[in-house]
Amino acid sequence: MAAALLTDEPVILRDTPNLADIRNMQRLLESLGCPTHRDGDDRKGRNMTLHANDNTLCTAHYDIVRTMRASICTLGPLLAKRGQARVSMPGGCNIGDRPVDLHLRGLEALGAHIHLDEGYIVASLPKGKRLEGARIFLGGPFGSTVLGTANVMSAAVLAKGQTVIESAACEPEIQGLADMLIAMGAKITGAGSPRIIIDGVDSLGGVDYTVMPDRIEAGTYIMAGAITNGDVILENCPVDALSAVIDRLKFIGVELEPIDETDPLRQTVRVASARRLAPVQLTTQPHPGFPTDLQAQIMALLCLADGNSIITEKIFPDRFLHVAELLRMGANLTRNGSSVLVTGVRELIGAPVMASDLRASAGLVLAGLAARGTTTINRVYHLDRGYEKMELTLQNLGADIQRVNVDAV
Repeated sequence: MAAALLTDEPVILRDTPNLADIRNMQRLLESLGCPTHRDGDDRKGRNMTLHANDNTLCTAHYDIVRTMRASICTLGPLLAKRGQARVSMPGGCNIGDRPVDLHLRGLEALGAHIHLDEGYIVASLPKGKRLEGARIFLGGPFGSTVLGTANVMSAAVLAKGQTVIESAACEPEIQGLADMLIAMGAKITGAGSPRIIIDGVDSLGGVDYTVMPDRIEAGTYIMAGAITNGDVILENCPVDALSAVIDRLKFIGVELEPIDETDPLRQTVRVASARRLAPVQLTTQPHPGFPTDLQAQIMALLCLADGNSIITEKIFPDRFLHVAELLRMGANLTRNGSSVLVTGVRELIGAPVMASDLRASAGLVLAGLAARGTTTINRVYHLDRGYEKMELTLQNLGADIQRVNVDAV
């Protein structure tokens, strides 16, 4: 969506879910002179049109940016296309420190002048000047940066000369963004690998692009089927982007049977699990490793495994706020630094719990599906950032779940 700021022509994005983060990004882009329009409410055919028509607006205001970290993705496109940007320091989930220094270092290497002013990142170029290609290293203490790679790549496509990004993020979403930018006229090679090479062009055109399915949403529903010993058919599943997850799930006793293998990023699969779940060791890592965004969900699943599992968090070492809530439900968990020992129990017991962030919310929902009795999860508004009406999807699969307004209780 932020890449629509790179062109004066319309951008059509297909298969865009109706999520809180997307609605917030629409608000942000509209405040930056890029009106958006969504046509149709059908889950399988929702399209969004974005058309930047006012290049004078360059400030991403705090009241919108604080709601979601992805707002930082407007920084690179604004700078490359309009020569200046003023973006509030981003907010988002409470999962530990996620500094933006790598974003800023990468843009400075391209020639931007950057300073902080009253909580805003202010980036600019000398009048009439363009960004200039450079060799940029984007590795950080916990690996590469996904949004940083997206930001620098989006800026470099309009820079003068060649840019080489080393230690680039390899996530499939970076490959998807690169495919979209290439369709707009950018020259990019190596996306999906640790080295991305970009030859700058003078301008980009519009595009009609279909967004890839959400691998984290898919992984969440796979684990929902597994934790309930269900039998679920999942459509539009990006199996090709879930290799590490599928590897660990097979070890646990969860099977994915492909039904339609025409497109490895849009498969139809059947999910089933063994009655006895085996314990496992796993470590979250940058792609193609096990994703941190599925750590809470698989922890809920392993609470019911037969034995001791060890989960080590290498991306956000403090991303364990859900541990205390799972303990309230009868889980046997012991945290030691960036690792948690999960000793399987015979059953989880429903309890009132509090969601701390988007993926912790999903993990608690999964635990509640399998727990004896009633589980009440507070602050489920986090869920709406990454799952579209999750309760309705689970209801359609037979879950006894409903969303209630606490003010009305």
